[in-house]
Amino acid sequence: MACDLREVVSHFDFCALPIPYGDGHINDTYDWQLVAPRFILQRINKNVFKKPEEVMENIVGVTTHLRKKLSDAGRDPDRETLTVIPTTDGKAFYLSPEGDYYRMYRFIEGTRTDQRVEKPEQFRSAGYAFGDFQNLLADYDAKKLHDVIPSFHDTRKRFAALKEAIAADPLGRAAECKEEIDFALAREHEVGMIMDRLEDGRLPWRVTHNDTKYNNILLDAETEKALCVIDLDTVMPGSLLFDYGDSLRFGSNPAAEDEKDLSLVYCDLVLFEAFTLGFMEAMGNTLTEEEIRLMPLSARMMTYECGIRFLTDYLMGDTYFKIHRPEHNLDRTRTQLKLVADMEEKEEEIIRIIDRCKAAIGR
Repeated sequence: MACDLREVVSHFDFCALPIPYGDGHINDTYDWQLVAPRFILQRINKNVFKKPEEVMENIVGVTTHLRKKLSDAGRDPDRETLTVIPTTDGKAFYLSPEGDYYRMYRFIEGTRTDQRVEKPEQFRSAGYAFGDFQNLLADYDAKKLHDVIPSFHDTRKRFAALKEAIAADPLGRAAECKEEIDFALAREHEVGMIMDRLEDGRLPWRVTHNDTKYNNILLDAETEKALCVIDLDTVMPGSLLFDYGDSLRFGSNPAAEDEKDLSLVYCDLVLFEAFTLGFMEAMGNTLTEEEIRLMPLSARMMTYECGIRFLTDYLMGDTYFKIHRPEHNLDRTRTQLKLVADMEEKEEEIIRIIDRCKAAIGR
């Protein structure tokens, strides 16, 4: 890094104020712990987030709200949400002379993250954590949030970008992925089903995380229960169906996101039901009937959206997603579209799962 991190750290108010200690009559004694607690320092990626100030304004607003709600409920805000450490001049970030943005969080001890879901009970706990995140923020005005990545989950615009890439075909790759292109284009009638309902009021605008992968939850190291939702950079206004659907895209498929053997790619309905039950338990009556009705669609639509983003990038020459082999984005595309097809085949079973979970929470 170009910037001296010791200089960066010096601008954060990361050491607690000294606390008077003991009852001595002569010397002034203070408890001033310099080693613990630990802190996390991050440099914000300006290539992805063009306005880091808005990213941090979103995060501070959401975490401040979460801390109050958790505290009011007798829960532990220091462990169940992120704590932004201000700079010495009271800001949420430090802007270095080199133009880099840094932020600091309190480190949450006794936690870990896992990359993959191993057991249904883990995924149920994850579902509860993301549902709880939504429920705690249900009374937060989502329209106060900045759109830090505009149209991030507007599948209509992702689809339009795909059509433009197919027409341009700068590297002549369209012919080799005709099957994937045909699959994607055949589902045009569904691409607006969430955004159209948000815009006309049939779905409520909510605070959405927009990157609800399993590894964006801190787990308690002892109990293995989901404890804290992290990575709040993409917190924006949207539909909770974005978060619910993307979690299932990532977690219900036991195979890797870029698995080349498509026979290994499928939607595990046991995992699907475990996550859905946890999510709906945490949300309770906060869920609207229209949101519940569209849950099956959202799982495959978020998977479809991810697939066409990979396909668009492949057609345009792999300019957005990092690749590790020439056809990496095409492999990713095929994995996502195979998962969409499997979800479509299992749609009736998925609807029954939603109905069972709805009944389980008394809806």
